[in-house]
Amino acid sequence: MYQVLTKRSSLLQKFINDRYPTRKAPPHMWFGVSVENQQATSRITHLQKANAGIRFLSVEPLIASVGKLDLCGIDWVIVGGESGPRARHMNPEWAIDIRNQCVAARVPFFFKQWGGRSPKTGGRLLEGREWNQFPNKPRAVPGQLQLRTVA
Repeated sequence: MYQVLTKRSSLLQKFINDRYPTRKAPPHMWFGVSVENQQATSRITHLQKANAGIRFLSVEPLIASVGKLDLCGIDWVIVGGESGPRARHMNPEWAIDIRNQCVAARVPFFFKQWGGRSPKTGGRLLEGREWNQFPNKPRAVPGQLQLRTVA
Protein backbone atom coordinates (compact mmCIF):
# COMPACT_ATOMS: atom_id res chain seq x y z
CA MET A 1 0.00 0.00 0.00
CA TYR A 2 1.14 3.54 -0.76
CA GLN A 3 -0.11 6.66 0.99
CA VAL A 4 0.28 9.94 -0.87
CA LEU A 5 -0.23 13.02 1.30
CA THR A 6 -0.02 16.63 0.15
CA LYS A 7 -1.03 20.21 0.85
CA ARG A 8 -1.18 20.83 -2.90
CA SER A 9 -4.64 19.41 -3.36
CA SER A 10 -5.40 20.92 -6.77
CA LEU A 11 -2.24 19.35 -8.21
CA LEU A 12 -3.16 16.02 -6.63
CA GLN A 13 -6.65 16.17 -8.16
CA LYS A 14 -5.23 16.96 -11.59
CA PHE A 15 -2.58 14.22 -11.39
CA ILE A 16 -5.05 11.51 -10.35
CA ASN A 17 -7.75 12.50 -12.83
CA ASP A 18 -5.26 12.80 -15.71
CA ARG A 19 -3.80 9.39 -14.92
CA TYR A 20 -7.14 7.67 -14.20
CA PRO A 21 -9.70 9.58 -16.30
CA THR A 22 -12.27 6.79 -16.57
CA ARG A 23 -11.75 4.80 -13.38
CA LYS A 24 -10.58 5.09 -9.82
CA ALA A 25 -6.92 4.79 -8.90
CA PRO A 26 -5.87 1.29 -7.77
CA PRO A 27 -7.01 0.41 -4.24
CA HIS A 28 -3.44 0.01 -2.95
CA MET A 29 -2.89 3.76 -3.52
CA TRP A 30 -4.41 5.97 -0.81
CA PHE A 31 -4.53 9.73 -1.39
CA GLY A 32 -4.84 12.38 1.29
CA VAL A 33 -4.58 16.06 2.05
CA SER A 34 -3.33 17.90 5.12
CA VAL A 35 -5.93 20.00 6.93
CA GLU A 36 -4.32 21.81 9.84
CA ASN A 37 -6.93 24.55 10.38
CA GLN A 38 -10.20 25.90 8.97
CA GLN A 39 -8.50 27.78 6.12
CA ALA A 40 -7.08 24.49 4.83
CA THR A 41 -10.49 22.77 4.56
CA SER A 42 -10.76 23.95 0.94
CA ARG A 43 -8.31 21.16 0.10
CA ILE A 44 -11.01 18.60 0.90
CA THR A 45 -13.05 19.58 -2.17
CA HIS A 46 -10.14 18.83 -4.51
CA LEU A 47 -9.66 15.44 -2.89
CA GLN A 48 -13.37 14.64 -3.20
CA LYS A 49 -13.22 15.41 -6.93
CA ALA A 50 -10.21 13.13 -7.51
CA ASN A 51 -10.69 9.62 -8.92
CA ALA A 52 -9.06 8.13 -5.84
CA GLY A 53 -10.15 4.79 -4.41
CA ILE A 54 -9.26 5.70 -0.82
CA ARG A 55 -9.35 9.34 0.29
CA PHE A 56 -8.06 10.47 3.67
CA LEU A 57 -7.55 13.62 5.68
CA SER A 58 -4.47 14.15 7.81
CA VAL A 59 -5.59 16.73 10.33
CA GLU A 60 -2.16 17.33 11.79
CA PRO A 61 -0.68 19.21 13.26
CA LEU A 62 -4.08 20.34 14.49
CA ILE A 63 -3.27 23.96 15.39
CA ALA A 64 -6.79 25.44 15.40
CA SER A 65 -10.41 24.40 15.10
CA VAL A 66 -11.29 23.11 11.64
CA GLY A 67 -15.03 23.69 12.09
CA LYS A 68 -17.57 21.59 10.22
CA LEU A 69 -15.90 19.13 7.84
CA ASP A 70 -17.49 17.85 4.63
CA LEU A 71 -16.72 14.15 5.02
CA CYS A 72 -18.70 12.99 1.99
CA GLY A 73 -16.49 10.59 0.02
CA ILE A 74 -13.76 10.63 2.69
CA ASP A 75 -12.65 7.18 3.86
CA TRP A 76 -10.42 7.98 6.82
CA VAL A 77 -9.44 10.85 9.12
CA ILE A 78 -6.19 11.03 11.10
CA VAL A 79 -5.78 13.64 13.86
CA GLY A 80 -2.61 14.57 15.70
CA GLY A 81 -0.94 17.35 17.59
CA GLU A 82 2.31 19.06 16.76
CA SER A 83 5.57 17.68 18.15
CA GLY A 84 8.98 19.22 18.56
CA PRO A 85 10.71 21.75 20.82
CA ARG A 86 8.30 24.56 19.90
CA ALA A 87 5.14 22.48 19.52
CA ARG A 88 1.92 24.46 19.68
CA HIS A 89 -0.80 23.25 22.04
CA MET A 90 -3.74 21.29 20.64
CA ASN A 91 -7.04 22.04 22.33
CA PRO A 92 -8.75 18.73 23.26
CA GLU A 93 -12.11 20.11 22.08
CA TRP A 94 -10.76 20.40 18.51
CA ALA A 95 -9.85 16.70 18.39
CA ILE A 96 -13.08 15.64 20.11
CA ASP A 97 -15.14 17.68 17.64
CA ILE A 98 -13.46 15.99 14.67
CA ARG A 99 -13.86 12.56 16.27
CA ASN A 100 -17.58 13.26 16.84
CA GLN A 101 -18.03 14.36 13.22
CA CYS A 102 -16.34 11.15 12.04
CA VAL A 103 -18.51 8.97 14.27
CA ALA A 104 -21.68 10.73 13.03
CA ALA A 105 -20.58 10.32 9.38
CA ARG A 106 -19.36 6.74 9.96
CA VAL A 107 -15.86 7.64 8.81
CA PRO A 108 -12.99 5.70 10.46
CA PHE A 109 -11.02 7.89 12.89
CA PHE A 110 -7.39 7.50 13.97
CA PHE A 111 -5.99 9.59 16.83
CA LYS A 112 -2.24 9.64 16.32
CA GLN A 113 -0.88 11.72 19.21
CA TRP A 114 -1.34 14.75 21.44
CA GLY A 115 2.07 16.08 20.51
CA GLY A 116 4.49 17.98 22.65
CA ARG A 117 8.27 18.09 22.89
CA SER A 118 8.40 14.56 21.42
CA PRO A 119 5.67 12.68 19.54
CA LYS A 120 4.99 10.36 22.50
CA THR A 121 4.93 13.13 25.13
CA GLY A 122 1.16 13.37 25.50
CA GLY A 123 0.21 9.82 24.60
CA ARG A 124 -2.59 8.64 22.32
CA LEU A 125 -5.67 8.52 24.53
CA LEU A 126 -8.62 10.68 23.53
CA GLU A 127 -11.22 10.76 26.29
CA GLY A 128 -9.69 7.62 27.79
CA ARG A 129 -9.63 5.56 24.58
CA GLU A 130 -7.22 4.83 21.74
CA TRP A 131 -8.81 5.42 18.34
CA ASN A 132 -7.15 3.11 15.80
CA GLN A 133 -9.76 2.81 13.07
CA PHE A 134 -8.79 2.22 9.44
CA PRO A 135 -10.84 2.28 6.23
CA ASN A 136 -12.24 -0.97 4.89
CA LYS A 137 -13.15 0.03 1.34
CA PRO A 138 -13.76 3.16 -0.73
CA ARG A 139 -16.98 5.04 -0.04
CA ALA A 140 -19.45 6.26 -2.63
CA VAL A 141 -18.78 9.64 -4.22
CA PRO A 142 -21.72 12.02 -4.73
CA GLY A 143 -23.26 11.54 -8.15
CA GLN A 144 -21.96 7.98 -8.56
CA LEU A 145 -24.22 4.94 -8.44
CA GLN A 146 -23.15 2.34 -5.94
CA LEU A 147 -24.91 -1.03 -6.09
CA ARG A 148 -25.37 -2.98 -2.91
CA THR A 149 -26.68 -6.49 -2.46
CA VAL A 150 -29.40 -6.72 0.15
CA ALA A 151 -29.88 -10.10 1.80
